[in-house]
Amino acid sequence: MACTLLQVGLRILTHHPIIIAGGGIGGLAMALTLHQIGVPCIVVEAVREMRALGVGINLQPNAVRELYDLGFTQADLDGVGLPAKEWALVGLNGNDIYSEPRGLLAGYNWPQYAVHRGRFHMLLHDKLVERLGPQAVRLGCRVTGYRKSSDGSVSAILEPADGSTADVKGSLLIGADGIHSAVRAQMHPAQPPIHWGGAIMWRGTTSAKPIRTGASFVGLGTHRQRVVFYPISHPDPKTGLSMINWIAEVTMDNSEGWKQSGWFRQVAISDFARHFDGWVWDWLDVPALLRQADSAFENPMIDRDPVPTWVDGPVALMGDAAHPMYPTGSNGGSQAIVDARVLGACMVEHGVTPAALAAFDAKLCGPISQVVLRNRGAGPFGLLNMVDERCGGTFDNVDDVIPPKERAEFMAGYKAAAGFAIESLNKAPRTIADGACARVA
Repeated sequence: MACTLLQVGLRILTHHPIIIAGGGIGGLAMALTLHQIGVPCIVVEAVREMRALGVGINLQPNAVRELYDLGFTQADLDGVGLPAKEWALVGLNGNDIYSEPRGLLAGYNWPQYAVHRGRFHMLLHDKLVERLGPQAVRLGCRVTGYRKSSDGSVSAILEPADGSTADVKGSLLIGADGIHSAVRAQMHPAQPPIHWGGAIMWRGTTSAKPIRTGASFVGLGTHRQRVVFYPISHPDPKTGLSMINWIAEVTMDNSEGWKQSGWFRQVAISDFARHFDGWVWDWLDVPALLRQADSAFENPMIDRDPVPTWVDGPVALMGDAAHPMYPTGSNGGSQAIVDARVLGACMVEHGVTPAALAAFDAKLCGPISQVVLRNRGAGPFGLLNMVDERCGGTFDNVDDVIPPKERAEFMAGYKAAAGFAIESLNKAPRTIADGACARVA
């Protein structure tokens, strides 16, 4: 239930809106949250047209919970993906290292979803336009910086596609403009460059029959070389085939840094499939999975060193602008959604003020910065590293390599750090109470 104008008063109509730099998952989730709590906003996005780009991502139960509270339904999410049933790690000999149920099967009150990133992004966009109107998203315009005013407000410096510039005044500015964030660059001008640890990822999708539970996330290999795959669509009723998202990864010498001119490019599958020749078992043929894809995209696994604060007075960072992280924990998109909801809750408590941004910073900056570093250290895939160190990745009985208790404790530690430990999440009150409104300063 959204906050109503009667609850917040008609003065909201003349109040400067919150400006959101970036119309990705985090920025759109922020706009939907602000609409829910009765705060006017505008999203400024550099692309001229929203399109369903990307491959697969996972939405953890803590993020799905927030989407449900925003009014999204199971049918909405089933239209862009499917509920995950299992998370598994497998050694080089094809034997399980660790597996566990996920979502409702694990005892969460909310499912975990594996979704097509682009389709999910468009779902958020379409819901925002439906609720706020097309004027809520300004396309073809980039936020290049900001100016703080003596009255406590902020002006975003906008650069439209024609190359001109303009200042737009807002009550607050939320930088949701990704790993290359201009807002972050101004807030932290001395930040180190993008960090690349040596891993290169190739991503794609293949139409194939899902394995194991039919909705399993599988990580296979070692920290030096691995494949991750999971379905991101329900099986076709006629063929039984699903869209299988896959990520093939190899760690290389990074002493000379990233040599390509860009961070993301389409490549021929033959450029990298050779790294996985021989990865064939009775239940999986990795070379065939890769070679049957329509296309593949290459990018280095990158993040940024954590910064001490995400806030500069009336300006805050969120999502990848605040905490770009390796995708090893499958929680980058989920955390962007959680950021939006926690920031909205802080506005309900403190009003649309810099104090709300400071409260958000105090709550999340430190803990999520630690998740960034955990993911850089392989996140939950650290179990593959441990097996590789102890036995070279092959074994007869994994219990002889890593006892069950040690494996379970390792995974529980990651879930707690990333905010989706089962008991604490199930018991936690709603982030934003039904009908809650933010006080407009």
